[in-house]
Amino acid sequence: MDTLGTFLIGVVIFVGILGIVIPVLPGAILSLAAILVWALVEKGPTAWIVLAAAVVLIGASQVVKYVVPERQLRESGVPRRSMVVGVLLGIVGFFVIPVVGMFVGFPLGVYLSEWQRLKTHADAWTSTKHALRATGVSILIEFIGASLAAAVWLVAVLFLV
Repeated sequence: MDTLGTFLIGVVIFVGILGIVIPVLPGAILSLAAILVWALVEKGPTAWIVLAAAVVLIGASQVVKYVVPERQLRESGVPRRSMVVGVLLGIVGFFVIPVVGMFVGFPLGVYLSEWQRLKTHADAWTSTKHALRATGVSILIEFIGASLAAAVWLVAVLFLV
């Protein structure tokens, strides 16, 4: 692959990683797709090994990003229903308040659901903080998986191919 193509693959990987932190793009999947395109063009054993490593790293992060936060939420007593309400209000917020609406809608949805369930502001706010912390852990796990996959790709591009 020529220099421009490699650079563009790197840009797409970077945009994918940004999409994890700013959930507008399909983050890790976009990074994996870019590495797949690179491997298809390179066609060497190193490219396939890099792709396999990226699939394992991103695939594992996709599983772990749900398992760990779910366990945290269960232990803290936040029901799945509150998270669903949060996600739904986050989606509505995304369209009502462009760019930041998701970040307003999600915690508001969790808070309102928990307030309705627990009947006190303090308890609802505590549950909302647990939900936000679990969401942050999920984002961090996916970010680490995609960043490690990007690092494997970058090492291959700089030193092996």
